[in-house]
Amino acid sequence: MSTMVYPRSEEALERLTQDEIVLNTKTVMQGLETLRGEHAQLLTSLLDCTQPPAAQEKSGLLRKSLEAIDLGLGEAQVIIALSGHLSAVESEKQKLRAQVRRLCQENQWLRDELAGTQHKLQRSEQSVAQLEEEKKHLEFMNKIKKFDDDVSQSEEKAAGETSKDSLDDLFPNDDDQGQAQPSGEVAAQQGGYEIPARLRTLHNLVIQYASQGRYEVAVPLCKQALEDLEKTSGHDHPDVATMLNILALVYRDQNKYKEAAHLLNDALAIREKTLGKDHPAVAATLNNLAVLYGKRGKYKEAEPLCKRALEIREKVLGKYHPDVAKQLNNLALLCQNQGKYEEVEYYYRQALEIYQSKLGADDPNVAKTKNNLATCYLKQGKFKDAESLYKEILTRAHEKEFGSVNNDNKPIWMHAEEREESKGKRKEASPCVEYGSWYKACKVDSPTVNTTLKSLGALYRRQGKLQAAETLEECSTKTRKQVLVIRYQVLVILTSNTLSISGTILTRSGTSTYTISYYTIQDL
Repeated sequence: MSTMVYPRSEEALERLTQDEIVLNTKTVMQGLETLRGEHAQLLTSLLDCTQPPAAQEKSGLLRKSLEAIDLGLGEAQVIIALSGHLSAVESEKQKLRAQVRRLCQENQWLRDELAGTQHKLQRSEQSVAQLEEEKKHLEFMNKIKKFDDDVSQSEEKAAGETSKDSLDDLFPNDDDQGQAQPSGEVAAQQGGYEIPARLRTLHNLVIQYASQGRYEVAVPLCKQALEDLEKTSGHDHPDVATMLNILALVYRDQNKYKEAAHLLNDALAIREKTLGKDHPAVAATLNNLAVLYGKRGKYKEAEPLCKRALEIREKVLGKYHPDVAKQLNNLALLCQNQGKYEEVEYYYRQALEIYQSKLGADDPNVAKTKNNLATCYLKQGKFKDAESLYKEILTRAHEKEFGSVNNDNKPIWMHAEEREESKGKRKEASPCVEYGSWYKACKVDSPTVNTTLKSLGALYRRQGKLQAAETLEECSTKTRKQVLVIRYQVLVILTSNTLSISGTILTRSGTSTYTISYYTIQDL
């Protein structure tokens, strides 16, 4: 008989390791194998015995013992197999942990490489911006030398001609995402969606490239950003619609109207689906689409889009918001190009009322809207009404610069009419000296005031007031030739991420200092 192996206590079993358990199990299996052999021999010897009752009873007990031994051996084999499986699992686990550590190290390395690349890109962008600004300044200095001999023919044309109005003047890029449109931003916040700052920065950068004609940079930049947004947020997301608007504006500047229209319609569908049909962002996209149709001469298709944009702005912002007035100006221009002059007058008067009540009489939009309304009057032959508005614009500009009007302080149009009345008495006149130094001191670098001077001059010519017309036209021409650069000093300042140009110029009217912020360089 072999020696029996007694089981350990439960505490001892709990403290055993996996290897110890396997080793003990194998020892037990050996004992069981030996015990099974001994039982088999006993059973054989009993069966050969000639004492049937005792042999049968003992053989039954031996058979039960053999079954128990076989069961024990089977369980031991299961334990050994399970131990092998656990060892394999643990080995695989260790391999996965090693792989994870390696991936983390590679990820950190890639992050370091990306950070270094971004830093190099930022420095390159700054260097490029500085060089481009220096190039622009040199080109500007070159133009100054030829400025006195370079009065373009477009300035000599009368503003009252019957050609179609320029859509660029009255149809600004209205995606409500520029930094110069706080009212549009507030409206977006009221609607529950605010355009992310990274898209505003990207918009500014794209517009900068597009204004320089660098579409080979602007278009791929937009497409890459659009692809990234669609991967992270899906196609039906407000940010994707914003990016589609930006790309559409670039295509519009390239005169790719078909591609721009497709993108704007896609952006409109996304914004209506995600933000609702009465959201300010929907109005912005509708206005951009109306601009596109207007530039293509499709005024009838553009008008309902503009009207719907107007309804949304009135509903969300109120009927007396400056953005509503802006939309009214756009709608008036569309109607004007269709000859709907009664509607044009109504829309311009509404816009004028809003600007005067909300922004004040000295706001540039007031003068601009009056000028637009005067153009409408000219197209209808209402010359007196147009003349009255032109005089209001020039009088207001004069009062803003020189104070109240009196006998010793008259606006330029009064001087022009006095010169017309006295043309028979005095052959020589010197408008540059007599007319309140208008051409020197008044800020007629405003496009609206310059346009008004030329428009009123053209109207005087139509009335046969040639001396008055020449006075205004000469005044308008001299205002653009007043800057004679004698000395300049340029200082390039790079603070944070903003490139600025500061300098001093000496003109005929004195010394002035300027500062120009070029653009903000940020990681996109």
